[in-house]
Amino acid sequence: MPSLILDGKSLAQSREAMLKKSVDKLMAAGACQPVLATLLVGDDPSSATYVQMKVNACARVGMGSRKIELPASTTTEELLAQIDQLNRDPDVSGILLQHPVPAQIDERACFDAIALEKDVDGVTTEGFGRMAMAEPAYGSATPAGIMTLLRHYDIELEGKHAVVIGRSPILGKPMAAMLLNANATVTICHSRTRNLSELVGQADILVGAVGQPELIRADWIRDGAVVIDAGYHPGGIGDIEKTGLENRVSALTPVPGGVGPMTINALISQTLDSARAKRAAKNR
Repeated sequence: MPSLILDGKSLAQSREAMLKKSVDKLMAAGACQPVLATLLVGDDPSSATYVQMKVNACARVGMGSRKIELPASTTTEELLAQIDQLNRDPDVSGILLQHPVPAQIDERACFDAIALEKDVDGVTTEGFGRMAMAEPAYGSATPAGIMTLLRHYDIELEGKHAVVIGRSPILGKPMAAMLLNANATVTICHSRTRNLSELVGQADILVGAVGQPELIRADWIRDGAVVIDAGYHPGGIGDIEKTGLENRVSALTPVPGGVGPMTINALISQTLDSARAKRAAKNR
């Protein structure tokens, strides 16, 4: 039987149509236009491309965007000053600091300086803690997008064994917490895990989020598993080898067109949520 393709691109497009209607409704009710502010430090071409994709997505749904580009020589103090300015700007609904930043910058300090109510990319320590405790918070965008994708395709999570390969603070760790909150049994692995192939073979749901091309081999994966590849590398290669999986696993994400579009969709959806929350607070 052919595997179910978890098409993030088509789902993101349909969700954008709904988001546009919601933005129009919010503004018709007298609210200000939701605005996502993006901070790009340095001249990395891939990061610039990702930021532009987010700006384009905002435009498609009728949101505003403010792109702030800073030189590669920017210091932590200078970046913190920019974030503080955006925190205090009433016109800004959400703040995105594009990862990674140059080595001289304390990225964690800058992430944590983002106001919780504007942390629409889910990168703050406080936001992560609240999400892990199942308290209201904006989830890290890629895991949040993956959860939306799984819900849309009615992938059962409760009681399933989910194996997450990767432990980054904005992908692997929040992914594991979200799956645990959905009542999955979760194993977290990484590039130094012993017997990785054996653990992968136990997965009902496998999430590749390790950032190494095809580290996870197709023959490790059991028949019938749900395969989520959050990696992207030149040539359209993910973290998981796909050859031979198409008719063996129950569902899988394409690369590209699977997780990536849902990451951006989660970001702009949470920016709208922030604008709505501000509107609701104002009307109390």
